[in-house]
Amino acid sequence: MKSIVSAKKKKERQYGPIWGNPNSSVAKREYAPGQHGQRRKKQTDYGTQLYAKQKLKTYYGNVSEKQFHKYYVEAVRRSGDAAENLIGILESRLDNLVYKAKFAPTIFAARQFVNHGHVTVNGKKVNIPSYMVKVGDVLEATDKAKQLAITVAAMEATNRDFPGYLEVDSKKFTAKYTYVPKLDDVPYASQMEPNQVIEFYSR
Repeated sequence: MKSIVSAKKKKERQYGPIWGNPNSSVAKREYAPGQHGQRRKKQTDYGTQLYAKQKLKTYYGNVSEKQFHKYYVEAVRRSGDAAENLIGILESRLDNLVYKAKFAPTIFAARQFVNHGHVTVNGKKVNIPSYMVKVGDVLEATDKAKQLAITVAAMEATNRDFPGYLEVDSKKFTAKYTYVPKLDDVPYASQMEPNQVIEFYSR
């Protein structure tokens, strides 16, 4: 658990409080940490796009480059706006929805939650964090998981609200995925730029 907390703090120092942690040491800074943090360097288009990609990957729990590129390919293949498609794909990941349903306190804890077999989808146990949840699917914490102190604390926490695309029963620890969200539907704590990610891979 300490390694997860350490990794999360490291990423917050790099990208800011992207998960909305009000106690983050960089939450109130307008500049990057470190000796040269207050110096503002003009980024190239490539640098801006790379930063946007790394930031979005980090928000979803450090998705691997191979998997992230796969999501890009799928987003472009689908009809409609590729950037919006990318967000929809990322939001449909099981570990992300477990986090958004407040079964776990962080995206990293949500991944472990799934890995350890603590969640079912439509009554069947699924232990693959990258599993793509479909509209209408119902997630539920297992009976054992419902008794875990970390799970109960996450559900009772008041620092996060449930997004509109999840119908959550906090007493039963269930969540129904009602629709695939667009960028504006996702409660990001800081600005995400999926259009820059699409530009990065399109180079």
